[in-house]
Amino acid sequence: MTTLSDAAVANRAGGRSKSRWFAQVGWRHVVGALAVAFSLFPILFVISAALNPLGTLSSTELLPTGASLENFTNLFQKTPFAHWFLNSLLLAGVASFASIFLSALAAYAFSRMRFAGRRVGLLALLLIQMFPQFLAIVAIFLIFTTVTDLWPVIGFNTPWGLFLLYMGTALGANTWLMKGFFDTLPKELDESATMDGASHAQVFFRIMMPLVAPILAVTGLLAFIGSINEFIIANVFLTEPNSKTLAVGMFGMVAGERNNNFGMFAAGTLLTAIPTVLVFQLLQRYIVSGLTAGAVKG
Repeated sequence: MTTLSDAAVANRAGGRSKSRWFAQVGWRHVVGALAVAFSLFPILFVISAALNPLGTLSSTELLPTGASLENFTNLFQKTPFAHWFLNSLLLAGVASFASIFLSALAAYAFSRMRFAGRRVGLLALLLIQMFPQFLAIVAIFLIFTTVTDLWPVIGFNTPWGLFLLYMGTALGANTWLMKGFFDTLPKELDESATMDGASHAQVFFRIMMPLVAPILAVTGLLAFIGSINEFIIANVFLTEPNSKTLAVGMFGMVAGERNNNFGMFAAGTLLTAIPTVLVFQLLQRYIVSGLTAGAVKG
């Protein structure tokens, strides 16, 4: 009887321990598993659609019955996807680099220098971001109609013309984010370098830039994602098939025949995600520190 009683007590103690573990920690694992399953569902569906040999939306299942790379082959043979891909990489890469550089210059000036109109300039950058870009589409279209006639190199259907448009919105949120990071750096660094005879340019490039690498990575990633995913302005600005970006070109694939071209569209989305994932992996170690440090002061 003693042995059975001890075993029963041990079982009850083990049951209470498991109940306590589930109440404190276990339910979090369940919620995490459900969140992972919910987030993986659309990815699995897109992969299934991309490998579906029929290539239609109506025949796509979560777990495909067959697998084929025919959609990827048709994507490159039947559409100028390679041109869209190269155009997007060129535009997003150059635009993100230029936006980082301009935002860093502006943030350094607003953080370290005192000049007339400084506060008004900061508020103006913030207020401008409150208005969506598509409000200026009519004015932009009229301006570039004249620009295309005078300078076709930077007019409609050119990546450099669209690059100039993106530079108009390069400042703003990025400048505020970088300024908050610059404010966390001690001003004694600038003063000691200036006492040693360094100019503003030398202080900026040799001292400040290496220290603000985390926020440069964050703003670069945000600018790259924003440029490669931008659709509204690019759809108005780019009309020729070979000049389109990924967002505009792939929208045209499903705008009219969504069911028939869905397989190629899914294949294109998987290929489109590759540059963003690679950039994120390269900058991953700077992301957390850059996002948190920029919010300390400002």
